Amino acid sequence: MADILRSIEAYKRAEIAAAKRARPLAELESAARAASAPRGFLRAIEGRLAQGQSALIAEIKKASPSKGLIPDFDPPALARAYARGGACCLSVLTDTPSFQGAPEHLITARAATDLPVLRKDFMYEPYQVVEARAWGADCILIIMAAVDDAAARDLEDAAFALGMDVLIEVHDRGELERALVCRSRLIGINNRDLKTFDTTLAMSQGLAPLLPRERVAVGESGIFTPADLELLAACGISTFLVGESLMRQVDVEAATRALLARQRHERPLGAAE
Repeated sequence: MADILRSIEAYKRAEIAAAKRARPLAELESAARAASAPRGFLRAIEGRLAQGQSALIAEIKKASPSKGLIPDFDPPALARAYARGGACCLSVLTDTPSFQGAPEHLITARAATDLPVLRKDFMYEPYQVVEARAWGADCILIIMAAVDDAAARDLEDAAFALGMDVLIEVHDRGELERALVCRSRLIGINNRDLKTFDTTLAMSQGLAPLLPRERVAVGESGIFTPADLELLAACGISTFLVGESLMRQVDVEAATRALLARQRHERPLGAAE
């Protein structure tokens, strides 16, 4: 996995350099200031949790490295289907080499609903954060496996300065300990093993109890059924990110509703006291 992350970092840094040449930071900052105000990604999640409901971050991506293209890919239509189905936030892939993402996917998906949107990408420099805000993103992702502590802090500071939220993703206890030094309350636990690429909810079961109560745990990967949601709820996770398993359904809205059709549970992690 280290080799994969190095390869990703190499092409992302080349992309960033090219973007800086095409659009200087000062110009990008002007566009970010002119963008519509952030919609409150964390606030939307906490609103659902305070009502005793699950908070779904529904993902939009054109392709995945392992399973290929998503059929009938239409970001605005998917965004509307997710919103009608009960999602409270969107996650949109903007990475091109690995996921065939594009800024337009985020821009058009956000314009189609009033849901806050996460720019899901491999983030390495604050320039990308300003870029995300200029496109309208309300939240960014920081993958602790991909950056060191100084870079994570710089990315987080840049996001907060722009009024954005941050989802910090971890895969093991060491990364979680590093993430807890950061200020962001959203901690994503990715259930995918970075060595084997297998998914197991045991990852969430092991890490979620280690989170302080003021943090909001987000389950990522390997989530397919209401039973999976119940399992996550049992270990204190009531917020989750799901994409491909919903996007490949014939009726995305119905699939989203079905996933959320489970019993309410008491006092979810991160809910208002």
